[in-house]
Amino acid sequence: MQRRTVLKQFALAGAMLAVSAAWLPGAHAQETIKVGILHSLSGTMAISETSLKDVALMTIEEINANGGVLGRKLEPVVVDPASDWPMFADKARELLSQHKVAAVFGCWTSVSRKSVLPVFKELNGLLFYPVQYEGEELERNVFYTGAAPNQQAIPAVEYLMSEDGGQARRFVLLGTDYVYPRTTNRILRAFLHSKGVKDEDIEEIYTPFGHADYQTIVANIKRFAAGGRTAVVSTINGDSNVPFYRELGNAGLKATDVPVVAFSVGEEELRGVDTKPLVGHLAAWNYFQSIKNPVNDAFIEKWRAYAKARNLPNAGTVVTNDPMEATYIGIHMWKQAVEQAGTTDVDKVIEAVGGQTFEAPSGFTVQMDKTNHHLHKPVYIGEIRGDGQFNVVWKTDGPIRAQPWSPFIPGNEGKQNL
Repeated sequence: MQRRTVLKQFALAGAMLAVSAAWLPGAHAQETIKVGILHSLSGTMAISETSLKDVALMTIEEINANGGVLGRKLEPVVVDPASDWPMFADKARELLSQHKVAAVFGCWTSVSRKSVLPVFKELNGLLFYPVQYEGEELERNVFYTGAAPNQQAIPAVEYLMSEDGGQARRFVLLGTDYVYPRTTNRILRAFLHSKGVKDEDIEEIYTPFGHADYQTIVANIKRFAAGGRTAVVSTINGDSNVPFYRELGNAGLKATDVPVVAFSVGEEELRGVDTKPLVGHLAAWNYFQSIKNPVNDAFIEKWRAYAKARNLPNAGTVVTNDPMEATYIGIHMWKQAVEQAGTTDVDKVIEAVGGQTFEAPSGFTVQMDKTNHHLHKPVYIGEIRGDGQFNVVWKTDGPIRAQPWSPFIPGNEGKQNL
């Protein structure tokens, strides 16, 4: 009898210990794998970045529903750097040091990415960056799932100069005043020089983040265009795109007069604009929602169902876009690399990410380059339709290997590899 009582006491003590252990601060962290989501949910960039946060959460939910990663659920940690570039670095440090995330998916502008790079290098963190950018960078701790200049900017300008694109010979390079537009336009100016375009036929204009008055700028574009076949290359970012495109419509500047090709305007940004006056203007991306294939159909349907289930703003009219696809690809490639490596250890995962492939909604199987940490991607140029979608007017035959270091910038020879 005494022995039985002692055994019961041991069993009771063990049960109580197990219950208390479940409430220990570290217990939940051991059961899940934390991943960071670093996007502006307020401020001037929220118009573009909020949907990337949401599609990241959708992807994580999808992965968890299919068994998680290494048999463990993913736990997203969402932070809001609020379109404040120094705060991006603070929030990146918080994710890596306090939350101990295994990887971070985020940033949009290059100034935000440049802000966090020292933190990721110092703490040996892992960042997946999902947006087109200016190149001239290659970091061990970053995987770039957006486009390099040869996967977006250069093909777009080549198209504008072609017969199908209107044979433009004069160019307005219009952008937000920060590193991505200025570096991209430096590359484009050198490229245009190589095609015989003179400096007097190139106009560069920059506006601050959040700029809203484009009346004078659009009037100046119309005057510049009087000198010959002219096109506008727009690297405007964030919510400034809404007043810019509105002013184009107000001024009656049609695509048949002066075509505008944008690198940072997609389906999401056009949701806030009356697109009927903008029909025929262009965007260059690596994905459009309007692309028809079974993988994209499934991707769109998943996103619409997720938006409806989570009661997201304007859930009935949500759209997909290029950076959303790049986010989706990046998270899945990280998952595949972790499972291949058998661990979330950053050094081992970095080795495993190179060479990963994924059947993308763009209609192609894309691959992460083994040496330069950039995604091989197809290139599409689309015309704006009245419903805010795009008709593809030009595309590559398949994925293009990124050139992080532009050959048009002196001194970049031989810089393609890590």
